[in-house]
Amino acid sequence: MSGRKIFNTIISVIAAVVVLASAYMGLTKPYLARSAGGGGWSNNNSVTQIKRRGYIRIGVYGDLPPYGWVNSQGKRVGFDLRLARELAKELGVKPRFTQLNGNNRVDALNSNKVDMVLANFTKTPERAEVVDFAHPYMKVSTGVVSPKSHPITSEKQLRGKQLILLKGSTGENYFANRPGIKLLRFDSETQQFNAMKNKRGAALADDNSYLYAWIKKNPQYVVGIRSIGPHQFIAPAVKKGNKSLLKWTNKQFDRLTAEGFFKKDYQIELKPYFGKGIVPSDILLK
Repeated sequence: MSGRKIFNTIISVIAAVVVLASAYMGLTKPYLARSAGGGGWSNNNSVTQIKRRGYIRIGVYGDLPPYGWVNSQGKRVGFDLRLARELAKELGVKPRFTQLNGNNRVDALNSNKVDMVLANFTKTPERAEVVDFAHPYMKVSTGVVSPKSHPITSEKQLRGKQLILLKGSTGENYFANRPGIKLLRFDSETQQFNAMKNKRGAALADDNSYLYAWIKKNPQYVVGIRSIGPHQFIAPAVKKGNKSLLKWTNKQFDRLTAEGFFKKDYQIELKPYFGKGIVPSDILLK
């Protein structure tokens, strides 16, 4: 074989190798990109995968009675915790709880630290753009609590005064756009209520549903503004695009509603913490 023929043969072999390699990469690259988890949806949190691993990771509050807190025996209890354990039981797995605060609930889902958030999570248009909400189970609006000795009963009375808020809360979202009110923000429920007791603000704004519970334990305060701003809804959330867990959760919520679970949960976990004048229809959707 002449030198030129040998050269042409080698070139042909190299070209064939390049074509095969390109085809291989073209077929496999999309799969690699998906499995690398570069910001796209990962299937690791699907119902099938959760069942396979044997536990579901649920983000909850740890300092918000009566919805989610740690009692004197060191056990996580509350309305959301009872709901979380019921969902895990129906899924046939163990619940694993991660304590969250109002400012890191979305991040916990997006970083795959939890599969679901059940932390008194209010559905808003802004949050719905970055997480997927299941069917709501409670209704809520912002309330304002203040000392009985100096009650705040209207938004006008807040102008020029310091208002205590939780970072990332619906109360913060509402009052951030209201003129003349000085906002003092905190990272946790414990911090903000301690600030109220230490007289660092004239009032505190948060979801009215647990302000009702807080004043029962702290009768020197009053919810002078029971509702301000838009009425909103509390719902579980999963990572954006997790259609498997979202569909399953919605199905379970339909079942739990039909079976009266939420009314039973209210009677056990919420009623003992609310003062007079609060009835299930003030909190529950059905």
